[in-house]
Amino acid sequence: MSTRHFDPEATGPLAGIRVLDLSRLMAGNMLSLQLADFGADVIKIEPPVGDPLRDWKDDGHSLFWKTYGRNKRSVVLNLRDKPAMEALWALVDTADVFIENYRPGTLEQMGLAPEKLHERNPKLIIVRISGFGQTGPYAHLPGFGTIVEGMSGFAYRTGFPDREPVLPPLALADMIAGIYGSSATLTALFARERGHSKGQVIDLSLLEPMFSVLGPEAAIFKTTGKIKERVGSASNTASPRNVYKCRDGKYLALSGSTPQVARRIFEIIGRSDMNADPRFATNSDRVKNRPLVDAAIGAWFAEHDHDEALRIMRDAGATVGPIYNIADAVADAHFVEREIVVDVEDTQFGALPMHNIVPRLSETPGTWRRPAPALGEHTAEILAEVGIDAQTLQTETA
Repeated sequence: MSTRHFDPEATGPLAGIRVLDLSRLMAGNMLSLQLADFGADVIKIEPPVGDPLRDWKDDGHSLFWKTYGRNKRSVVLNLRDKPAMEALWALVDTADVFIENYRPGTLEQMGLAPEKLHERNPKLIIVRISGFGQTGPYAHLPGFGTIVEGMSGFAYRTGFPDREPVLPPLALADMIAGIYGSSATLTALFARERGHSKGQVIDLSLLEPMFSVLGPEAAIFKTTGKIKERVGSASNTASPRNVYKCRDGKYLALSGSTPQVARRIFEIIGRSDMNADPRFATNSDRVKNRPLVDAAIGAWFAEHDHDEALRIMRDAGATVGPIYNIADAVADAHFVEREIVVDVEDTQFGALPMHNIVPRLSETPGTWRRPAPALGEHTAEILAEVGIDAQTLQTETA
């Protein structure tokens, strides 16, 4: 695998789009990363202490920042100072997108209400990220992803029925919101390009995207009166579907979400009789009798070692896969050939693996333009672009 080298002169399909990112931590950085990877000029407006994401460290290394700060530039502005605020307004004049994740009302208190931003730059797309949205009874509450992962109903559905609800071990709500946000931003830019609107405001909560991944559960509850409960790694939507332990103690994940695959799985495990049994005739029947389905499949896996079971299942056309840790994933031949993980040049480590740019566009792919910036690395450069001397600014704010 060759090392990716940064090329500041590289361009992408979003070249010419300038994004001011005043957000902190994950959702905003995930959003602006999608734009930065495809050529947008993302400028991180950071306070003197920097984005708190810089402090998410592993063994003292800011690896989250190195990953989610790539392809961006950093300018430090203490927005409590008038000269710094004037500099921000000068940047607003040049921007296409403005991202913030202050608690609702804070932007207005800073004198940066959307209507004022639009008075200055009518074409500006303003993305407002918050835990619960700009309106509603909870709008004023702080809303980290952990809270909405619980309130959305997601955690209630995760884990085993005889144990506590389980929160995801990563910033899942923020990641989902960031991806939704990048899509919404591109939609707003496209609408502006077509003349359907000028600028507009995107009210992006963490709660609503997280709730959306539950699918039709509200409709299910209204129609049936039933609340879906935790079922561990199984599913109360499709069967067979679970994680099964092999004879050698390793695990495989299996799914038979279509009738054809489910029938094939029963044949593989030597239980063709189940295909003629009315208890397993339809997906709904199999879900209803999930313990019997899992017992039959689990017994087969318990008689086979991991690699043997994986080969037999795959050769017969079943949908099955190993349970990887990160070491397994990065060593897998498919990950390697597809370059799902790539080595990227890094001044500290020489090269650093990180996820490749996704998705893959055939004609206008993303580009590696710059590594994650040091705090304020581009302050002088960026302010000079709007006619402000950074040294003068520092003198005035001292």
